[in-house]
Amino acid sequence: MAIQAGLVGLPNVGKSTLFNALTKSSIPAENYPFCTVDPNKAITYVPDERLDRLATIFKSQKTLPTTVAFVDIAGLVKGASQGEGLGNQFLGHIMDVDLVLHVLRCFESDDITHVNNHIDPLSDYETICTELMLKDLESLEKRDERLHAFLKKAKNSPTPAQQIKEWEQEQVYNVKLKTAINAYDHEAFRALVAQAKKENIVLVPLLSGKNFLIIANVSEDDYVGNAFENNQHYCALVKKFGADRVIPVSAKIESELAQLPVAEAQEFMKSLGIEHKGLDTIIKKAYDHLGLITFFTCGPKEAHAWQLRKNTAVPQAAGEIHTDLERGFICAEVYNCQDLFTFGTEQELKTRGKVRTEGKEYIVADGDVLVIKFNV
Repeated sequence: MAIQAGLVGLPNVGKSTLFNALTKSSIPAENYPFCTVDPNKAITYVPDERLDRLATIFKSQKTLPTTVAFVDIAGLVKGASQGEGLGNQFLGHIMDVDLVLHVLRCFESDDITHVNNHIDPLSDYETICTELMLKDLESLEKRDERLHAFLKKAKNSPTPAQQIKEWEQEQVYNVKLKTAINAYDHEAFRALVAQAKKENIVLVPLLSGKNFLIIANVSEDDYVGNAFENNQHYCALVKKFGADRVIPVSAKIESELAQLPVAEAQEFMKSLGIEHKGLDTIIKKAYDHLGLITFFTCGPKEAHAWQLRKNTAVPQAAGEIHTDLERGFICAEVYNCQDLFTFGTEQELKTRGKVRTEGKEYIVADGDVLVIKFNV
């Protein structure tokens, strides 16, 4: 799957520093706007301790984790929707991602300039969302012109009634969406996009309706010992978006950790009183908010983690492994890895009736271990 999460924010909020840490890449992270001219993309493994435990049980020679692609998109500024800064091309890059990661600066520093000369992450977020919505307004107006032409032509030529109904439904939603944009109501806009999806109404691709997470980039001092909980900017973000959607990180600390060998990184974290890398939280939450789960195939050669959209039936899961497995699917032997961790061996699972044979209707669950039976 070509799943992508895009790091979005104003200039000099820590996006490129965070991207370097996420991917252990080496792109410019200098103290001036627009140091990242083209979007930088890299693939990052999704941390999953279950895979290592399965590899140990099966004595697998290697492990193959799931991945998420992260894209570092250059800083947006007010007026981007009209081409200010490097606006239009970057707005186009955002359209290509599945999940938007809003990187918001929550620390003061005399050494790092801010494009607006003051720290206000909520204002920064509003600036970005407004530019995305204004670009969406342009898309909606162009789409409305086409819909009007389609419906006008339909009056004078044979057109399926269902097609006319779909165009009319889309028109109704477009009016509501434009009203939300004109009111600068981001929440109402997203709610309308979600409702249209629920009703299976296809809309023109929109930037503002994308799923998102908030990354609160705090200072090193605030990150140590969870002092960020008293950071007024972080607290304001949690109040607005909820703790589940806001991820506190110190891009500088994460960047330093990314350059160290594993043992030294763990020792450094211990000295700072940090239990978990902020980057691991970003990767895991990005994976979850993209609506993905993981299933496994295991053997002595490899323990392989596979990503899958939630609510996917087992034949399509088999197709992620190889198209022949989906085409010739017969059934699948299934058990959950947590049962294996509890009881120790596949034989013990079979004895306890924990191994099931499932047919084409089975919906794969997170943590399932699959053995596919097929005939081509």
